[in-house]
Amino acid sequence: MSDRIHIQPLTPHFGAEIHGIDLTAPIDPAAATALRQALTDHLVLFFRDQPIDFAAHKALARVFGEIHLAAAAAAWTVPGHPEVTRIHADAESRFVAGEDWHSDMTCDPEPPLGSILHMVEVPPTGGDTAFSNMFLAYQGLSDRMKVYLDGLTATHDAARVFGAIAPPGTVFNVSSHPVIRTHPVSRRKAIFVNKQFTARIDDLPKDESAALLSFLVQHVQRPEYQCRFRWHAHSIAFWDNRAVQHSAIWDYFPQVRSGYRITVRGDRPF
Repeated sequence: MSDRIHIQPLTPHFGAEIHGIDLTAPIDPAAATALRQALTDHLVLFFRDQPIDFAAHKALARVFGEIHLAAAAAAWTVPGHPEVTRIHADAESRFVAGEDWHSDMTCDPEPPLGSILHMVEVPPTGGDTAFSNMFLAYQGLSDRMKVYLDGLTATHDAARVFGAIAPPGTVFNVSSHPVIRTHPVSRRKAIFVNKQFTARIDDLPKDESAALLSFLVQHVQRPEYQCRFRWHAHSIAFWDNRAVQHSAIWDYFPQVRSGYRITVRGDRPF
């Protein structure tokens, strides 16, 4: 299978469509190695025409590690499949998951390695997902800003995202992570604060923290750091959550956009 895999870059800097692999079938060791390398090289992998079931979805995730279970998102998991989160919007929706720029579940002590989203039903137009490369965002900072950010940490709070919608009694993780993290595989540096989960920069006065965080969450959205994916039914996107932020664009109301996501367990940022 690995001999048939073809990688088609989406932009010069990151993102790639993967062809020549059937994810509904078992993934052999050589193909698994090729996919892991492709994720390291391209940060976001896109697949077309992959009508996977939950078993195949979980099998793809386990090629990369253990499955991450997010306590704050438990209310949206599929009955009988606690690993699988339903992502759904329609004419009754008042918000959509992931509309602001973010990395998934950075509130957790060990945020996910990556997320795998399988879209089953998509609107006829719209509903794209935009991705931003945090390696490029870091490189785009001035040398003085890089020095200033080195060693700073930030607090990430699940209640910022789920507090108003989670069932009573939900436990919300609060974690502190480096503002600039080092990727555990490539050893490249990436910005690791985001608009949704990051509450403050630690050990700074409130006004300084707010100003710095505002600058960073705007900086990571620059178009030259981005790629954008147009969904079809049974497309899959797999992004490296350690080096990529994303935003789900809600421009299709009242149309239906529906699918399922599994996240892969990561490690503590350093």
